[in-house]
Amino acid sequence: MNATASPHPAGPLGAPADSEFGGVGRKAHITRGDIMSAALRLLGPHRALGSLSLREVAREAGIAPNSFYRHFRDVDELAVALIDEAGRTLREIVGEARTRAVAGRSVVRGSVEAFMEQLDRGDRQLHLLLREGAVGADAVKQAVERQLGYFEAELEQDLVRLAQANGTPLHAPAATSRAITRLVFAIGALAMDQPAERRVALTDELELMVRMIVTGTQMLGEAERGSAA
Repeated sequence: MNATASPHPAGPLGAPADSEFGGVGRKAHITRGDIMSAALRLLGPHRALGSLSLREVAREAGIAPNSFYRHFRDVDELAVALIDEAGRTLREIVGEARTRAVAGRSVVRGSVEAFMEQLDRGDRQLHLLLREGAVGADAVKQAVERQLGYFEAELEQDLVRLAQANGTPLHAPAATSRAITRLVFAIGALAMDQPAERRVALTDELELMVRMIVTGTQMLGEAERGSAA
């Protein structure tokens, strides 16, 4: 009686040979998102994207290194994709907090808390944004800067919308949103290495500083409106 042929060529000791498609410990099908998730698992609060190797990411994803190139040219392109995804995710979270105005909770407090809560959860995507803008490769730094620009543009729209709804003046909304965004990310980078109890105090400090910026821009707006009258 003939033995049934194996779907994979035999490797040492009769085991299936490790190949790019469905070899031992490797997945037959892989998506771009699978590779990004694998890279995130390898990262921590103190590990930069630049320290990852292609083979390390491929091994974590369960694929052969050659399969990596079907989705990314190199690790730098993977890093930029991770930054872009991190920015989109965080903008959604903070944007929802800004637009969800409930009794007893200000927009400022809700936004700051949403940001810091992601930090408390050990959100690796947020860690990427906070760290890579300072230590990443040029392409990664540009990706972080692009995401910060998106944050600033969306916050500017919200500031204008809120000012119009409340009938309050607003001086230089673009500069105001830039100041708030840069402040939040700077404090976030500081808080990333702090114990949880210290982050509570940093949240209060950050809220106060954001309120000072908002109050300042409102006062400048009042002065501007008064001089034009």
